[in-house]
Amino acid sequence: MKLETITRQVEIAAERFDLRPLRRSDAGLIGLYAGDARLARNTSSIPHPLPPGAAEAFIARACAADRTEDIWAIDGSKTDGSEVMGVISLAHAGDRRAELSYWVAQPYWNTGIATAAIRALIDANPRDSDTFFATVFQDNPASARVLTKLGFRYLGDAETFSVARAAKVATWTYSLKLD
Repeated sequence: MKLETITRQVEIAAERFDLRPLRRSDAGLIGLYAGDARLARNTSSIPHPLPPGAAEAFIARACAADRTEDIWAIDGSKTDGSEVMGVISLAHAGDRRAELSYWVAQPYWNTGIATAAIRALIDANPRDSDTFFATVFQDNPASARVLTKLGFRYLGDAETFSVARAAKVATWTYSLKLD
């Protein structure tokens, strides 16, 4: 028998959902939602079509002891929502800085889930960061509005490669400095 080593990651309670570490049973919903072309096109790393095993590989990376990023499921089951309404993550960006990434499943777009999840993560500040960074595609102004509503400030334009689009895409970069 092989025992699985579980690396501890903080759980964060919010009013409508909990942010919790990913688990293997999330693969089906992550695969379903991340397989949506509209969602994949708004990320840099999700391919479309989503290859078999991609959700399982993502979860394995998220649970690895040597991970460089903490990844949480936005789990709405406490309010009779889906166990995975989206995913949010923090990657170490050096010297008390963290890079924030997120996606919300299409059925939960325009419901305030992204704003509430980012707010909960910033309030909990599990990496004791003093600065958060985030990047959004310029053709996704809804994500930019989420960030600016939370106090993120525009830093500048850049571009990043989108796997789903197989092309470089113009981005806006934002930061939030905690007092």
